[in-house]
Amino acid sequence: MNDARKTFHRDLDDVQQELVRISAGVVESIPKCTAVLLEQDLLGAETMISADDEIDARTIDLEDRCIQILALQAPVAGELRQVISALKICAEIERSADLVVNICKAARRIYGHDFDPRLRGLVLKMSEQARHLFSEATVAYMTMDASRAAAIDDMDSFLDDLQRQFIQAIFESHAAGRIDLQVAIQLAVVARFYERIGDHAVNIGEKVRFQVTGVPPDHSGAARHRQRLTGDPTPFSGIQRLQELPPRSE
Repeated sequence: MNDARKTFHRDLDDVQQELVRISAGVVESIPKCTAVLLEQDLLGAETMISADDEIDARTIDLEDRCIQILALQAPVAGELRQVISALKICAEIERSADLVVNICKAARRIYGHDFDPRLRGLVLKMSEQARHLFSEATVAYMTMDASRAAAIDDMDSFLDDLQRQFIQAIFESHAAGRIDLQVAIQLAVVARFYERIGDHAVNIGEKVRFQVTGVPPDHSGAARHRQRLTGDPTPFSGIQRLQELPPRSE
C-alpha cells in the first residue's frame, strides 16, 4: 500500500471515529433534554442549547474533511460509498442534535406549567425509544452491521405509535382543563421532535446498509415519479453503478 492510500485510509478512519463520537454524544443528550423538560431545569436547558455550537462546528469540520478526501483521493466503489455515507450520516447526526436543542427550547417556553402523570410517562417512553433507536444506529455504523441497521426501521414503528398516543393524551388533558393551549401546542411539537430523532436514526441505518451492501435505500415515491416522466422506474442508477466500479489498486 503506497503512502497516498495509507493517508486515505487514515483520514477516513478518523472521520468515521469522530462521527461515532458525536453520535454517541447525541445518544447521551436525549435523556438529558428529557430531564430538562420534566424537571423544568432552565439552567440545564441553557447549557445544552449553548453546547450545540460545538456540535455544529465538529460536523462542519467533518463535512470539510469528507470533501477534501473526495477531491484529493478520488475514491471509487466501496471506498466512495464510505465517504458518501459519512457525509450523509453527518447531516443526520447534526439535525438530531438540533432536535435535542429544540426540546430544551420548548422546555423554556412551558416553564412554570406542569402537566399530568400520564403525559409525563409518555414523554419518558418516547425519550427512551428515541435514545434506543439512535444508539442502535450508532452501533450499526460503528460495527458496519447491516442486519442491525435494517432492524431500526421496524423499531421506529413503536416510537410512531407512542407519538400518536401522546397526541391523543394531549387532546384529552386539554379538554379536561389540565393543561392550557400553549402547553398543549408545545408538547405536541416536542412529540414531533422525538419522532424525528427516530426518523434520523432510521436514515442512518439506511446509509449503513448502503455502505455495506452497495444497495441504495428504497425511494418508491421517487421511482414512481421518474417512471411517470420517463418510463424508467429506477431513479438511482448512477448510485447503483457504484457497485460495478472496480476497487482502486493498493
